[in-house]
Amino acid sequence: MHFLIVDDDRSVTKLMSAYLTKRGHVCTGITNSLEAVPWIKKNDCDAIILDIGMPNIDGIELIPKIREIARFIPIIIFTGMGYDGEKMKQALAAGANGFVSKGMPPDEVYLALQRTIAAVRK
Repeated sequence: MHFLIVDDDRSVTKLMSAYLTKRGHVCTGITNSLEAVPWIKKNDCDAIILDIGMPNIDGIELIPKIREIARFIPIIIFTGMGYDGEKMKQALAAGANGFVSKGMPPDEVYLALQRTIAAVRK
C-alpha cells in the first residue's frame, strides 16, 4: 500500500513513514497542509493519514477538499490532541473514515489503520 502522511510535525511524519516502510508499505510525507491537495491531484495513494491540528489548513478543513478529488480513498485522522469527541465528530462528518491517537504504540496504530482501511473497502 502507498500511504500519504500529512502532518506538520516532521518527526512524526518521519517516524510513521519509517514504521510503515518496515511493514512493506510505500510512504510519502507532507508537512505543509497546503501541498496535500496538489499532491493528491498528481499522484495515487491507497490511504491518507491526516493530522487535525496544522497551520494553514487544519485536517478538518482539508478533508472536504480531498474528498472533491479522491472520494473513496480512506482518510484516517492521526491526532495528538487526545480524544476530543467534538473534533472527531467534525472529522467524520467531513468525510474521514476513522482516527487513531499518536500516543498509541506503533503496532496498535498499524492495526487501527488496517481495520479502518478494510472497513472502507467492504
